[in-house]
Amino acid sequence: DEVIVTSSYVRSSQIEKHSLVIDGDSINQGATQSLGETLDDFVGISTSDYGAAVGHPIIRGMSGDRVKIMANGVPVRDVSGIGADHLNEVDLSNVQQIEIAKGPSSLMYASGTAGGIINIVDGAIAKSDITTSSLRISAETQTVNDGSSGSLSYSGNISGLNLTYSFKDERFGDYDIPSGAVVHSEDEHGDEGDHHDEEDTGFLPNTDLASRSHKLGLSKTGDWGHFGVSYSDIESTFGVPFHGDDHSEDGDDHGDDHDDDHGDDHDDDHGDDHDDDHGDDHDEHEGERIFSNTDSKTIDLDGSFNLNLGMLNKLSFTYRDSDYSHTEQHAEEEGEHGDEHDEHGDDHDDHGDDHDEHGDEHGHAGPTTFTNDSSELRVVFNLDIASFNQSLVLNLVDEDTAIVGDEAFMNPVDSSETSFGYYMSKNFDAFEFDFGARIDSVERNGSITMHHEDEDDHHDDEDHHDEGDHDEHEEEHEEEVTNHSYNTDMTSLAASISRDLSDSLTLSAGAAFVSRAPSSSELFMNGPHLATGRFEVGNPNLDNETHQNFDLALTYSANSYFASLTFFSNSVDNYIYLVDETEEAHEEHEDHDDHAGLIRADFLQNDADFSGYELEIGKTFELNSGSLTLAFARDSVIGELSDGSDVPRMVPARNIYSASYNGSTIGAELRFKDVEEQTQVATGGTATDGYQMLDFSMTKAFRMDGAPTLNVSIFGKNLLNEVARNHTSFVKNEVPLPGRNYGLKFNFEI
Repeated sequence: DEVIVTSSYVRSSQIEKHSLVIDGDSINQGATQSLGETLDDFVGISTSDYGAAVGHPIIRGMSGDRVKIMANGVPVRDVSGIGADHLNEVDLSNVQQIEIAKGPSSLMYASGTAGGIINIVDGAIAKSDITTSSLRISAETQTVNDGSSGSLSYSGNISGLNLTYSFKDERFGDYDIPSGAVVHSEDEHGDEGDHHDEEDTGFLPNTDLASRSHKLGLSKTGDWGHFGVSYSDIESTFGVPFHGDDHSEDGDDHGDDHDDDHGDDHDDDHGDDHDDDHGDDHDEHEGERIFSNTDSKTIDLDGSFNLNLGMLNKLSFTYRDSDYSHTEQHAEEEGEHGDEHDEHGDDHDDHGDDHDEHGDEHGHAGPTTFTNDSSELRVVFNLDIASFNQSLVLNLVDEDTAIVGDEAFMNPVDSSETSFGYYMSKNFDAFEFDFGARIDSVERNGSITMHHEDEDDHHDDEDHHDEGDHDEHEEEHEEEVTNHSYNTDMTSLAASISRDLSDSLTLSAGAAFVSRAPSSSELFMNGPHLATGRFEVGNPNLDNETHQNFDLALTYSANSYFASLTFFSNSVDNYIYLVDETEEAHEEHEDHDDHAGLIRADFLQNDADFSGYELEIGKTFELNSGSLTLAFARDSVIGELSDGSDVPRMVPARNIYSASYNGSTIGAELRFKDVEEQTQVATGGTATDGYQMLDFSMTKAFRMDGAPTLNVSIFGKNLLNEVARNHTSFVKNEVPLPGRNYGLKFNFEI
């Protein structure tokens, strides 16, 4: 079937053939999961999870903003890059397709994409007239979390105006885990081998999720082009299954915190890989409800005009304005959990005030709100000529990020980006050639606040005041705010070539030189980040990352056999990662600064090399009633810093076996994923055991000519009830993957 990759700036058969495009039906009929978990079964793509709600995609060892998450071709600008416990704010309830590009070719889709792009297409703004109205109503239930979801979507044409609408409401409770799945370390210094099982409750607290979304789209089309507008509103409430503690009242807890292996993703670049073994912290949080609320409002304008003015054939533009907020807060578990779900839609904005006072009463931190207000304009000038396709692209971004509250660890940052790119694709007789070049100008304005204890008052208190006065004055600090401005101009280039060696065998090669500016948090973070159990310190003097990216692929398809083999490498100069200070370094300054009892962790740079391969092979058997496809896939990636140490939290090698059947009214798939043990860990890190994941799904369509269609889907996840830990997760021990899950889903289409 013909596949159209909407996120590419130029039409190219090479781009179409080598992009992974996931059909929306497979998403709509499958289990509701996080974005990362949804894509984790595809070769070369994995996830870094932080409970059921959060799953950050990783492509070939690259994550964070090295992988662009896009909605209808425009990057999603939330705060997922600031915390591993922050979700990617996307709606997968009404997806038409998901487009994925890996490696060098991803520059053909967006700037700074050293790892790849993931573009979620929902067609909210129709670019051609909708000829047939459709209505889809879905309902789903899952056993692992006693959860349910429902959704509705409509598309049609009313008096020449295209109208689309979608609604989703989902509520999932705490998920079940196998016996003994949660472990903690008995040794406060995190020595390996001294683990004991956490009390077996059968489920993992604070792994619930409730979400509600609306999206409305209108468009008008004609021979002149199209113009449309859409509005999206997504609200979510989800538990935070693990949370570090601010030990400012007891600096001796530093040793316990030092073995924490959880934290924000920060592009998967932390310099240590310690276990997340906070037994003491967990006990302190027992009975406490820790959760987050998110609210995302987005307005999109999208249009195109067929001009035919000399070389300018077509002018397209997209404008997005988004307001995003994420609030973390605490409450007592008893009596609160159910109320939050019941009042999710109505009292969303009242959570912060209610729990601020509540938190103080129980000695917990008050709410912390992360906001990101952004606007983005993209203009594409289509300059196609008879011999090849080409486009010029202008991109303007303005982004304001702020953190306010008890756990604010970064001052507000104003960012702006201006990009100018040229893209072309030409089909020569002997080969196909694609080329892209970008010039990016990035400016980030922020500040760093340094807290200094008033030493004069401190000594004066010791000599002249009683102990009570001393305690009061000891907390007095002076604040010194230093403003910083980061400005950089970057050039990125990418080229790929594809040649058919025979009717069934194709050779492709791609190379790219990609520059990435440091993120706001890497530059300006300075404070206690309790989700990581660290006092994180940015560096406003960081240099740009530069990636030299290369891949080589062979694809084969003939006589019902198919196969592909890809080798890739990525050499990174000035790779940015977060590294913990040593205990010896901490002891040198502990008397005058214990970093609120947390480990100090600094953003540093070092050269790094990533290399690996992806293999897929299979055969399709034609049967009387349909077709059966048997397939095997394997992916592997290794990341090393220039000093010979391993990049932390690298994806382990995986083998994926699958059998899928496609008939006229029935489709089924059995998938066995064998994840190998990960022993290549950063200094001070620990290995992660492998696991096997067996999943099954089947869909039956009930339809008659001219009548509505009912698709009934059943699915089973982790049928072996395996104890599974994701090595790429910052909370691999404290937050294992869910246990056995059965589900049922109905899709009624008119």
